[in-house]
Amino acid sequence: MEKGTAYPADGPEMAEFDLSFPYELTPDQAEAIEAVKADLESERPMDRLLCGDVGYGKTEVAMRAAAKVGLAGRQVAVLCPTTILCFQHHRTFRERFSGFPFRIEMLNRFVDPKEAKAIVEDLKDGKVDIVVGTHQLLGSKVAFADLGLVVVDEEQRFGVAHKDRLKKLRASVEVLSMSATPIPRTLHMSLTGLREISLIETPPKNRLAIETVVAPWSDELIATAIQFELRRGGQVYLVHNRVESIQSIAERVRSLVPDARVGVGHGQMTDEGLEQVMLGFMEGRIDVLVATTIVENGLDVPNANTLIVHRADTFGLSQLYQLRGRVGRSDVPAYAYLLIPGKGEITEDARKRLQALEDFSELGAGFRVAALDLELRGAGNLLGGEQSGRISEIGFELYVKLLEETIAELQGQPTGTFDVKVELGLAQLSRRWVDQAGERVVAYPSRCQWLDIGRPDDYRQAQELFTKTPGPSITSV
Repeated sequence: MEKGTAYPADGPEMAEFDLSFPYELTPDQAEAIEAVKADLESERPMDRLLCGDVGYGKTEVAMRAAAKVGLAGRQVAVLCPTTILCFQHHRTFRERFSGFPFRIEMLNRFVDPKEAKAIVEDLKDGKVDIVVGTHQLLGSKVAFADLGLVVVDEEQRFGVAHKDRLKKLRASVEVLSMSATPIPRTLHMSLTGLREISLIETPPKNRLAIETVVAPWSDELIATAIQFELRRGGQVYLVHNRVESIQSIAERVRSLVPDARVGVGHGQMTDEGLEQVMLGFMEGRIDVLVATTIVENGLDVPNANTLIVHRADTFGLSQLYQLRGRVGRSDVPAYAYLLIPGKGEITEDARKRLQALEDFSELGAGFRVAALDLELRGAGNLLGGEQSGRISEIGFELYVKLLEETIAELQGQPTGTFDVKVELGLAQLSRRWVDQAGERVVAYPSRCQWLDIGRPDDYRQAQELFTKTPGPSITSV
């Protein structure tokens, strides 16, 4: 029922921004941009999910939406799950908007507190046009002068509470969510029409599919994979998601491949230490990065084309797909090794997840991976906090019916539902149907005759009773 802002059709400034894109749009990209602009030009607030693999051009769609909203004089917030991704987007936005009069700032834990305070003040006064930030953007201290658009990158990394906070920033805010593998609830809401969805499935030119291998841990396999990558001048990710034992894994790699320069990165390191390791890897000073899932989003290292995931059976499907997206970002063949303890030692669900990744190794398979994730884990709770799981109490059709009735009621329209009173006449509820005596008393009409319907004779007796008594007749039992 909320009315949003209907933005004007594209003017010369917007056309100039569109033409300044140095690459040719893919057909899917062009379609998504058209849909997003149509959403912005309508009165209904946008709530669109943009689904596309890593490097398929989702960010350009978001930047065009930001330009359209910014040129109308309103503010844009870009929300990222990690500081690495935040830095990357801040750099990308600044480069893309360099010829346009927009002030673009960044908010995350690496920004100096004094500087961050000044940025927050300027946001409140409307002096900042676009802000790129992590969860800090959702803090109570951050206020906007006139927020028009929120772009949520890697939507699957945010919880329901974060998304609700976004909605409360402004009732009529336009929301564009981006993900390669949306969580089951988000995908379900998009497929059933509660949100709009755009797919970008056209791969960039010269992009090759990633060869995926599921195998038990083997020193020989690890050494061969790393040596092969180093010989062709590339780099390797080794993901081990336990901080307690990550150093011992790094030592194991050093002993297997003595000439490799090995770095370790995890979330419990100091900010400076982690930044040094990440920069070292991005600049090519580290050959093998042994890290936790902090590398899942945002790292763009085209020279890294081998991924090794230790205990891949303990990861979620979309998480593995995101990790695999760290490699294969250039025109060099890429390899992903998903290591497991042994096929007999993993759960059935884990086996299905790994099988899916082996099967869906071709380009642009993110949407199908997300659809399988929805099938395996369930659609979650449309009204509550669960983002996956089975809906046992309420089906989607009933939910939509209730929603439509509530909206009609709020708009002062008749809902078409009426109170109905059913008179059953002389009959008794069988103990087989309601076993508690107290509950049967509540359920009985004012006049009752005791009957135990269960055998053919009882059925005939009941039919005779219903024929003599006003009320519905029994057609089947």
